[in-house]
Amino acid sequence: MNLPTWITVSRLLGVPLLLFLLDHPTDQQRWIALAVFLIAAGTDWLDGYLARRLNQVTDLGKFLDPLVDKLLVLAPLLMLIQLGQIPAWAVFLILGRELAIAGWRVNQTTISGANLWGKLKTVSQIAAIALLICPLTASSFYSLVAFWLAVALTLISGAIYLFPSQQRA
Repeated sequence: MNLPTWITVSRLLGVPLLLFLLDHPTDQQRWIALAVFLIAAGTDWLDGYLARRLNQVTDLGKFLDPLVDKLLVLAPLLMLIQLGQIPAWAVFLILGRELAIAGWRVNQTTISGANLWGKLKTVSQIAAIALLICPLTASSFYSLVAFWLAVALTLISGAIYLFPSQQRA
C-alpha cells in the first residue's frame, strides 16, 4: 500500500471517535468532534492530491476513497438523527444514493474517480455536517439550509451518475 492509500485508511480512525463524541455530546465534545471531522475530511483532499502528484493513483485507492468518504459522512449523520437535528428520511435518501452508486460502480469494467457533481456533493455534505456538529450553529437556519442543499446535490449527482445521457440532452 502506498502513502495516499494509507492516508485514506487512516481516515477510518475518525469514524468511531466521531460516534463516541456525538453520543450525548457536550459543547466541548462537539468542538472536538468538529475538529476530528474536519481533519478527517481534509485528508480526503490530501490523499487525492498526493496520489496524483506522486503518480500513485491505484484501483485500490479509487475503490477505498469513496467507501471511506461514505463512512465518514454517514456516521455523523446517523448521530445527528439520534440528536434530533435532522430527519432520518433525508439521511435515508443520502444512503440510498450512495448504495445505488456503489452498486452501479460494481458493474463497471474500470473504476473511475468522482466527477464534478460527486465532488460538489462531497463538499456540500462536509460543510453541512460541520455546521450541524458545531455548537455555535448546530440548530441554526444556516446549518439546515446547508443540510438540505447537500441532500439536493446528493440526489442530483446520483441521477447524473446513473443517467449520464440525460446530462448531454
